[in-house]
Amino acid sequence: MAGRSEGGGDGRRGAFVSPFVNRPPGVVDSMAAVPSFLPSRKSLKGIVAGGITGGIEICITFPTEYVKTQLQLDEKKGATKRYKGIVDCVKVTVREHGIRGLYRGLSVLVYGSIPKSAVRFGSFEEFKKRNVGPDGNLSAQRKFLCGLGAGVCEAILAVTPMETVKVKFIHDQTSPNPKFKGFFHGVREIVRQQGLRGTYQGLTATMMKQGSNQAIRFFVVESLKELYRGGDNAKPVPKLLTGLFGAIAGAASVFGNTPLDVVKTRMQGLDAHKYKNTLDCAVQIFKHEGPRAFYKGTVPRLSRVCLDVGITFMIYDSFMEFFNKVWPTN
Repeated sequence: MAGRSEGGGDGRRGAFVSPFVNRPPGVVDSMAAVPSFLPSRKSLKGIVAGGITGGIEICITFPTEYVKTQLQLDEKKGATKRYKGIVDCVKVTVREHGIRGLYRGLSVLVYGSIPKSAVRFGSFEEFKKRNVGPDGNLSAQRKFLCGLGAGVCEAILAVTPMETVKVKFIHDQTSPNPKFKGFFHGVREIVRQQGLRGTYQGLTATMMKQGSNQAIRFFVVESLKELYRGGDNAKPVPKLLTGLFGAIAGAASVFGNTPLDVVKTRMQGLDAHKYKNTLDCAVQIFKHEGPRAFYKGTVPRLSRVCLDVGITFMIYDSFMEFFNKVWPTN
């Protein structure tokens, strides 16, 4: 035991690992009180690049999100269904509300997509920094877990309140007398009638959905990039190829968790009071509408998500490449 200092951090099993950033062994300095859980510079770059990416991406893809949500909220069956399909949903919306009707609720997502994307990419960069191996790559398990962590973070901090307000906005348009006059008025009304809890309906379903979403997407994108580089981490991945990898990742996430997306949407709609909780919502859908109801909106969601994820990773990588030149981390 001689020669081994207590808590020496020598890498052997049981050795103490300092919780402070860049603190030399045995040295107590003014930075000793800075905990290692503060985000790194790379994580901060991820937050900024992610926020910009989120704002641009949602303006491009919102109409498909609108159609997907309308189809998932259409609980009627047979001849009483409001929409016959994707094209009919677009036609009915344009006929009743004009082209601008396809952008109803956009303001909600613009306000929400910026922090959502910022949290997602910032947290992923932080998780990745803490879990990357000596070769600069993540193991398959850690790719999945880092993505899962990023998805849960964005669900709690941004997605749940944003999605709840968005779904209520879109659902409100289907009523004979819409009551929400705008974003801030809608939020005010929701909070006044249901309290802050009203903006966190479907939190469990959203955490499950976003967690699985990002776990699948980051796993697929990171794996495909690693495969393309062939062990050379300095090899750049062409932006169009990054977009293709993102589209593949988006498709995988759609088929993997559309049932969770349907349950989440129902839990956040104006009729959410019909369900006791997330599990009850799933049971009620299965009982009254059958298993196929869990895949409502799959086609419009597939087109939206593939486009969305492909564009998102292309834009994000472009901004990170730019920031790495003007804002070096080392």
